[in-house]
Amino acid sequence: MNDCVLIETFNFKAEAIARRWKNFIRKESQLKHYNRLSDEQLCELNAPLYPQLARSIERGIDRKHIGAYFVGMGKDRMRMGFPVSEVVFACSLSQKAVVDYISFEFVHDNPLALYQAFSAIEKVNEFFFLGCFYVIKGFLEQTYESMNNNHKIPEELLKTYFKDDFFFKKDVESIT
Repeated sequence: MNDCVLIETFNFKAEAIARRWKNFIRKESQLKHYNRLSDEQLCELNAPLYPQLARSIERGIDRKHIGAYFVGMGKDRMRMGFPVSEVVFACSLSQKAVVDYISFEFVHDNPLALYQAFSAIEKVNEFFFLGCFYVIKGFLEQTYESMNNNHKIPEELLKTYFKDDFFFKKDVESIT
């Protein structure tokens, strides 16, 4: 399994991986907000993630690209009313779905395939490690903006509790 196979898999099998993720979501009682969605809604919510993973494998790990995608996801999930803890857990389950897919579809009784799978999983882990970091940044940024704009909480007070340097204001505008 080389990078081309992975890229093709994540682009063309996104729905299959999203269904696997949906099954993981359904097993977790802590994910109350996610579990309120239909199977179709869950898959639609998750499937766009895997072509992003393919792009990262194809072009290399690009923090700005991964950051832009996951910050946007964090902002979207906050606006949709998901708790940040569920968003991070669901993101981790996306990683699990990919690793599970690689393990069952590509690893055979062949040492070379196992070695290649480890290499692929390393890339997947790096993508999702950065993704979890940036999804939290996006969620917090959206919370900050909502509290400042919609609830008129003074910015000085918000800065007391939101000590993060927000990603989106500086870096993403140059990407989009």
